[in-house]
Amino acid sequence: MGKKILIVDDSEADLKHLEQIVSGASYTAITAKSGQEAIERAKSEKPSLILLDIIMQGMDGFSACREMSRDPALAGIPIVFVSSKNQKADHLWASRQGAKGLISKPYQAEEILTQLRHYA
Repeated sequence: MGKKILIVDDSEADLKHLEQIVSGASYTAITAKSGQEAIERAKSEKPSLILLDIIMQGMDGFSACREMSRDPALAGIPIVFVSSKNQKADHLWASRQGAKGLISKPYQAEEILTQLRHYA
């Protein structure tokens, strides 16, 4: 398999859908269900790209992104949010936390594939 993509979402359905898109494009999908788990998996797996939900129990995506962006070992990994949040303020806040972009749900597979091609 190709490069590793870390998919982070607390929704089982969203995780499975993103996993299918990522795996179908010949990338290796790794999953996490919380912000804290995302940080741990990013450290152990060193993915090429992280697709990160924002609204999750415990540590949300914004907090996880901020922590990873400040960690020298993880700062080079591009993060793209995939979330139902799609206000102008959400996009602005996402970039302030260090994310490369925000794809809003519901999304098209092509939107995810474009991010994979661009950042992974």
